[in-house]
Amino acid sequence: MGLSMETNAANTNEQAVNALERRLDLTVAIADLDKDVDQRLKRMGKNVKMPGFRPGKVPASIVRQQYGDQARHEALSEALDRAFGEAVTSSKLRVAGYPRIEPKASESSTHLEFAAIFEVYPEVKLGDLSTVEIERPVLEVTAAEVDNTLEILRKQRVNYQPVDRAAAAGDRVVIDFLGKKGGEPFQGGQATDYGFVLGEGSMLADFENAVTGCKAGESKTFDMTFPEDYFAKELAGQAVTFDITVKEVREPVLPEVDADFARALGVEDGDVAKMRGEIEANLRREVKKRLQSRVKEQVMDALLKVTPIDVPNALVELEIDRLMQMARADMEQRGMKAKDFPMQPGWFADQAKRRVSLGLILAEVVKVNDLHAKSDQVKAIVEEAAQSYEHPEEVVRWYYAQPQRLAEIEGVAIEDNVVAWALSSAKVVDKPAAFDELMGQKA
Repeated sequence: MGLSMETNAANTNEQAVNALERRLDLTVAIADLDKDVDQRLKRMGKNVKMPGFRPGKVPASIVRQQYGDQARHEALSEALDRAFGEAVTSSKLRVAGYPRIEPKASESSTHLEFAAIFEVYPEVKLGDLSTVEIERPVLEVTAAEVDNTLEILRKQRVNYQPVDRAAAAGDRVVIDFLGKKGGEPFQGGQATDYGFVLGEGSMLADFENAVTGCKAGESKTFDMTFPEDYFAKELAGQAVTFDITVKEVREPVLPEVDADFARALGVEDGDVAKMRGEIEANLRREVKKRLQSRVKEQVMDALLKVTPIDVPNALVELEIDRLMQMARADMEQRGMKAKDFPMQPGWFADQAKRRVSLGLILAEVVKVNDLHAKSDQVKAIVEEAAQSYEHPEEVVRWYYAQPQRLAEIEGVAIEDNVVAWALSSAKVVDKPAAFDELMGQKA
């Protein structure tokens, strides 16, 4: 081996420092370390290039002077890696993260002594889910939900037509305004041809109330007091005066549910019945996904509740780093500069601990109950996901073209298996879900 790593019971001492932290004492024979350093320097010497010497002919003393520290560092690191690996294998330890190697004070002239401090994976003892109640939300998509969605789609395609009447809620108005505090214009209090929809809350309520009831061509002056919690501190709680001129009043006109509307939604032949069918199919997929997500969240909470475990700090720190990287990438995708927004690891600590805990618990659940993903499950999930695209067969091929993509789907299948297993073990109570609340829509 070149180096003699003594890691037997006589000189490898395993001690429990806390619940998951372990300590191993390692020794490195100095003679074997020196021998390995010499061999490394000889190999280096064959390739060293230095002015005044032919390649490979640099004197060994100069090679040692230049590269001795590097060779010794590499030899010692490799020796400790090997010693640590042998030690944890013989002790049957599952190391979480990386060890911290610290030198120990030693009077030995033949050995160097080190301490390896590290964490191990916890023993996961699954709790009893039969004591837990899980609410399973249920919702059947009917014609009413399709009509509701159609109405939302109509509102998303609203047209505003000019009207000769007083502005009312729902109308889009275009105005000029000038705000004054103490008789002087204030910053941000002036605009020309400013458009907004009354009742959507884009302007302060008192401002919208003053515009409501005005017709195109009318001007008025009104007093207003900014809220105490207004975001612009210099205006918070301040009394001001606004001069406004209403230039346009337009009322909303929703499109008819007809062939043109169907074509606008991607139904090429304008068949309204087909459009409703596609909306219903999409709704069923989305409702199913959201219902499953809510159940899964409850299952995960239940597993955490009945299976308390110690979590290795090393794994939590790695997860915090990963979450921070994801957050930075998300910010950059949104056009923000992550470097201008320094993140604190503490922001992600709770989420990271939860994710690590769930990962360890789920791994045990899957192993104990043999809940690994089956190929037909993976295929079914891929095909269902592909149905929301125009060319499903291309999406299916895309997933199967890369093992990494399929691995993500396998993860989904495993989670589905865990949820199904948990529901068969826990007390399940079906509870009707409200469509608007489930879909995150305003009542």
